[in-house]
This record gives sequence, structure tokens and C-alpha cells, in this order.
Amino acid sequence: MRPAATPADPAAAVVTPETSPPGTVLPDGGRPLRADAARNREAVLTAAEEEFAARGLEASISAIARRAGIAKGTVFRHFATKEDLATAIAARHARELTAIARRLRGSTDPEAALLEFLTEAAGRLQRRRVAVLMTVPAPGSELDRLQREVHDAVVPLVDEARAAGVLREDVTGTDVFLLMCAPVHTVDALADPPPELWRRYVGVVFDGLRPAGASPLAHPAPTWR
Repeated sequence: MRPAATPADPAAAVVTPETSPPGTVLPDGGRPLRADAARNREAVLTAAEEEFAARGLEASISAIARRAGIAKGTVFRHFATKEDLATAIAARHARELTAIARRLRGSTDPEAALLEFLTEAAGRLQRRRVAVLMTVPAPGSELDRLQREVHDAVVPLVDEARAAGVLREDVTGTDVFLLMCAPVHTVDALADPPPELWRRYVGVVFDGLRPAGASPLAHPAPTWR
């Protein structure tokens, strides 16, 4: 008879929202995973990010499994479809952006904090191109909820920058939230852009947010959903 697993048995360990390392993505609902299953899931997500970055949604599950060093069936045990996998990557992206925005809140330099957020957002999106394809989730879905959290975390950064006089008065948190993807979308118009070109357009976007020389905008700001 096999002895009961003890906490010292690595295969018996579980990963929960409280014990998971930063950036770990648990299945929907936050149900705990055994440590080996959690490692496999993270390996799949990392490999999928790389494959999607190189090939978009044309990336195959077989290629993702090879890159992760696991069997194709293991991928399907965690993600029933390729779309589920892409959604999980977009969800991780959203969680990280929310954490960054919350960390930067209350900075003594609101201008630098907002620029850091926009730079981090564009840089992470550049590496996770599949997240660009998942920007309009189904209403009421988990990804929709996570995007709302990002939006709500960005608003205080914008309010603080505006109060400090470093952001034009007519720019809202929703404006900035919608502009997060602009540098990456701009670079996408080129066939073979330099890897860091997106940084140029972060600068262009940020300069457009400054109050100096601002002219009236042509349309009122939108509301978020």
C-alpha cells in the first residue's frame, strides 16, 4: 500500500492564490493545483506566449507543446481549446497591469508614474501579442471583469497626474486606458519593425497627454462599457 503523501512530498504540494508565486495564473475560480500541474500550466502559458508572439493565432498546439517540453495531451488537460489558452494569457496580462497600476498609485511624481505605466503596458503587450486579439471579451466574462479592474486601477493614476498639473484637463482615465495599446498597434502597420520601435510611440502618446500647447479635442471622452 502506498503511504499517504506528506507536505514534504513535492507532488503533494498544491498551489493556491495564497501560496502561488507572483504572476502565477490559477484556473478560473482559483481552484488549487498540485505543484507539478501548476508547473506544467506555467510552462504551457510561457510557451504559448512565445508561439503566439511569433505566429499569432496560427500557432499550433503541437508547436506549443514542443516548446514547453510536454505532451500535447497535457496542454489539452489545462486548456480545452487554443482560444482558451489565448484568453488565459490575456487574463495574466490584465492581472499584471492591474498590479503595476496599483503599485504606482500615490507616487510623489505622478508624471513619471503614468509614463512608467504606459511603458510597462506597451512593453508587455509587445511580448504578448495575442492579448491584442483579446481586447473585446464577452460581456460578463472573467476577462471582461479583469479588464474592468485594469481600467479602474488606471483612473487614479490619471487623476493624480491631472491634479499635479502634468496632464491636460480634458483627458480621462478611459482615454488613457484605451491608449495603452496604441504604440503596439502603430508598430503593427510595418512589415518588419525594429523590436524597440514601440517606445518611440509611447513618447508620442505621452507628449499628446501633456497640458503644454494642448488644443481642444474634437469629441467628448467616452465612458468605459
